[in-house]
Amino acid sequence: MSDDDAETRSARSPGAEATAGPTWRPVSRANTYELVIDAIEEQIVAGSLTVGDPLPAERDLASKLGVSRASVREALRVLESLGVVRSSGGSGRGAGTFIAAMPSAALTRFLRLHVALTNFSLSDVTETRIQLERSSAVLAAARAGEDALAAINAQLAMMDTPGISLEVFNDADTAFHVAIAQAAGNQLFSDLTGAIRTSLRTSIFAAFNRIEDQQGLMSELQAQHRAIMAAIVAGDTEEAARLTEEHIRFAASELPGLSDD
Repeated sequence: MSDDDAETRSARSPGAEATAGPTWRPVSRANTYELVIDAIEEQIVAGSLTVGDPLPAERDLASKLGVSRASVREALRVLESLGVVRSSGGSGRGAGTFIAAMPSAALTRFLRLHVALTNFSLSDVTETRIQLERSSAVLAAARAGEDALAAINAQLAMMDTPGISLEVFNDADTAFHVAIAQAAGNQLFSDLTGAIRTSLRTSIFAAFNRIEDQQGLMSELQAQHRAIMAAIVAGDTEEAARLTEEHIRFAASELPGLSDD
């Protein structure tokens, strides 16, 4: 009896299941480039790759991972579009693909698309905004410096422009809320606020166009903005949070289509 036969008989004998090793199955290679992304992500999370570190050359990386160069190329294309890596052509020390610090714009774009395309209920979006922006208002009231306050005031001044269009007003409105999050000193708050607000841009325009007195509503929203700003300048954290929540709930109720009611 050969050694192979003996191993097969042993594997089938009573008690063999208790000592059997792991069961291996072929992995799907339909989207091999995703496995390459996973492998690179694993190295980043483990700390083996940090910002500025070079990745192996395309051919070498394909060999190390046991995949085709086309899969590596596609993975790097995806990672570069997300701002995770940057590529430089040519030759020499600066050429190649490097781990990059993901810019805020890339994260904001990713979150904006995710919010816009996913089937979140409007009430969920509103409640998320309330919790996020209440926190931003509290922190801004506690720690905002002169430059941060000036950035918020710049957006208020923009919304005060006589004859301002709805589009410019809405963009300044979004920038006002983002500026408060930036004044809080939390970049993630800022990026999340901008992503959520921007994802609602089309819905806000559609809602405003169903309102007869657009200027009246814009004036009321601006008055609420100024009250929030006054609370932040006064360092009144509780009032800043309360007014922010009231403002978001008011806008959701007054703009048709921005609530689930």
